[in-house]
Amino acid sequence: MNEQTTYKVLIIATVFLFLAPKISFAQTRADSAPQPDQFLHRLEIEARPGYIFPTNGFLRSGGMSSKPIRNSFSTHLKYSFQFRPNTPVGQIYGVPHQGIGTAFFTFGEPGQLGNPIALYLFQGAQLAQFTPRLSLRYEWNFGLSGGWKPYHPQTNPENRIIGSRMNAYMNAGFYLCQTLSQHFDLIGGVSLTHFSNGNTQFPNAGLNTASAKLGLMYSFNRNTFFQQPLQQTLVPDFPRHVSYDVVLFGSWRRKGVYLEERGIASPHTYPVAGFNISPMYNFGYKLRAGLSLDGIYDSSANVYTEDYIIGYGDKDPGYTFYKPPVHRQLALGVSARAEYVMPYFTVGVGIGANIVHGGGDLAGLYQILALKVEVTKNSFIHIGYNLQNFQTPNYLMLGIGYRFNNRYSCLYR
Repeated sequence: MNEQTTYKVLIIATVFLFLAPKISFAQTRADSAPQPDQFLHRLEIEARPGYIFPTNGFLRSGGMSSKPIRNSFSTHLKYSFQFRPNTPVGQIYGVPHQGIGTAFFTFGEPGQLGNPIALYLFQGAQLAQFTPRLSLRYEWNFGLSGGWKPYHPQTNPENRIIGSRMNAYMNAGFYLCQTLSQHFDLIGGVSLTHFSNGNTQFPNAGLNTASAKLGLMYSFNRNTFFQQPLQQTLVPDFPRHVSYDVVLFGSWRRKGVYLEERGIASPHTYPVAGFNISPMYNFGYKLRAGLSLDGIYDSSANVYTEDYIIGYGDKDPGYTFYKPPVHRQLALGVSARAEYVMPYFTVGVGIGANIVHGGGDLAGLYQILALKVEVTKNSFIHIGYNLQNFQTPNYLMLGIGYRFNNRYSCLYR
């Protein structure tokens, strides 16, 4: 799969990612006809000056500029809608807000890194209310960033951290929100950001930053939003139960092997496909946990090459990569899973090991970070990332899922 096809697939996945909550919201409006001003609509601008972690020699030396690359800066424009505070949803989830944002990034090296633009989903909620006007909140961002200047052996040889023009954008942080007036809020906090391409292109060392954030938020309808009678409905008791998530996913990846302590990158792109069957005990509105049976076919697993001797005057023929028998590229594992459930989105983590496998690359532990985006009450889009032994990037997990025996009381539909 070439890079242009890669971009198209990532763009399609992002479109589904952004449309899924809106489809769900449209169904909510059609089915339950919510009252006016059920949501507080907000527009926000943010500035985030940041520090780049020097995790790579290129960042420490600055490459062609010979100046260490340490600073980042980004500006953000965001739209969100927030649930009413005294409704069951507001009480259970901490007055959650969710929306869509765009950002412009600069790292002081446009010739070597570019000035990327990101498009992302975000969600957050309240952690503590200190005074009627001051609260502590958290927020995560997840989306795609484009406009990078990737590694190129002739035109950009020093940049060995970014290998593609499009990369995933992930951010999480905490901030204080101070109400200034009927319509305006001031926010300030800290956040961590990670950029990478999910091992779909080489190199993929990624870029990590720590940032301060300062922003101003305008709420369009806060006057009518708070003047209307608030719902005093009691929170329904949660029906504890076991549900079953079935996920089918696929992706692609690049692969390198070590030959006599040298890293050799394969020129090929390898498909990946798999499934998860996950019985999950639902403890309450915000937490479910359980085990997952994980099947995987990774066509890059255990690929190998052989060294050769070049004689005087011989042309370097390049390295030939070989695939092992298919049973050495199949695995079946078991993982422990935990998920944090919010309206429209579920964030999950897992750790497991393959119990049936062909050895080599498929041995050891694997870790999973996943985002499930609700489409209907029982179906969702699955976007995940698999790591090996807490450090080695494995592959993306782009798929769809369905939840059986879902007795979850969905209060925001």
